Amino acid sequence: MRRLWLLFAQTATVGLALWFILSTLKPNWSTQVLNSSHKLSLASSVSMQEAPINGVAAQFSYREAAKRAMPSVVNINTAKASRQANNPLLNDPFLKRFFGDQQSPQTERQSSLGSGVIVSSQGYILTNNHVIEEADEISVSLADGRQANAKVVGTDPETDLAVIKIELPNLPAITLGHSEQAFVGDVVLAIGNPFGVGQTVTMGIISALGRNDVGINTYENFIQTDAAVNPGNSGGALVDINGNLLGINSAIYSRNGGSLGIGFAIPVTTIKMVMEAIISDGQVVRGWIGVEPQDITPEMAESFNIKEASGAIVAGVVRGGPADKAGIRPGDILTGIEGKAVSNKSEILNLIAQLKPNTKVKFTVLRRTSVSSVDILVGKRPPVKREE
Repeated sequence: MRRLWLLFAQTATVGLALWFILSTLKPNWSTQVLNSSHKLSLASSVSMQEAPINGVAAQFSYREAAKRAMPSVVNINTAKASRQANNPLLNDPFLKRFFGDQQSPQTERQSSLGSGVIVSSQGYILTNNHVIEEADEISVSLADGRQANAKVVGTDPETDLAVIKIELPNLPAITLGHSEQAFVGDVVLAIGNPFGVGQTVTMGIISALGRNDVGINTYENFIQTDAAVNPGNSGGALVDINGNLLGINSAIYSRNGGSLGIGFAIPVTTIKMVMEAIISDGQVVRGWIGVEPQDITPEMAESFNIKEASGAIVAGVVRGGPADKAGIRPGDILTGIEGKAVSNKSEILNLIAQLKPNTKVKFTVLRRTSVSSVDILVGKRPPVKREE
């Protein structure tokens, strides 16, 4: 027993001596050991949860819609030659003595950027007419990095739509949605190439439907959205939360050239009609009766003694046109087409445009206080003359 006690005392003495030596040489060692042991015990006592790498919640994400639609949206780069006039000073007779008459106008290349949407795996791409108008060269860049030159299949300036075509295999065509089933407040995504920075997706809601008084095109039925749309987005896609095409972004209301939250898109209902006509016939054929309709203001309604300001007043009639031959006169009020009531000028223009040429159609006309039906042989709308 005495030996055991002596052995214990010697062991304790040696341990204390070692502790004293280490504490003297490295005074922070003991503190570090205590702190590290404390941290280990703390970490082992706290329970933390970490999400799995592939388990990020996506119920509030629109990534699947973007993933579906983005491959179908392309960047469009156009170029055209423009002749630059000589300096007027060179027309001075005195200067001609030195420079002669050999000075010719210089030609420079102008380029612009826009967007488009692949609507068919056969290479048909839908865009705005103003994106490719008067272009000598059209280059298309796909989201997968491929590029191709495009040719114009046909254009429709009155709706600001155009169809171009490229020759590439395995093209990702977008799925057409149903804009007639869209409602104000629905979430939408705008996809395009704003300011040439590259493909961009913005999100917003449908702010209004059936905008027909914007004054941009002859035939208007715009979807209004607050999704950010900027220069370069023209011709790009407006899609629903499933990635289906609802419209083609066409214009913005802006005071400084940037987005103010008021963008306009041409709906799929218009797109289908125009696209099918261009692909099959190279042009859009519309009905025409040769009248200039005008919305009825409250003042007009009072002067004409009209209880309800519905329909459109005929402000002018083309001499020798279908309406003129049927007896329509300025001052008449068109209130219905084929039994369907019309409420304003835009409605009448859109309905007349959908009529087939060389067919007789019944129009309801209010003249003074009497209502009558007039049969008009619908003609073909003449081509639009572009202003120089």
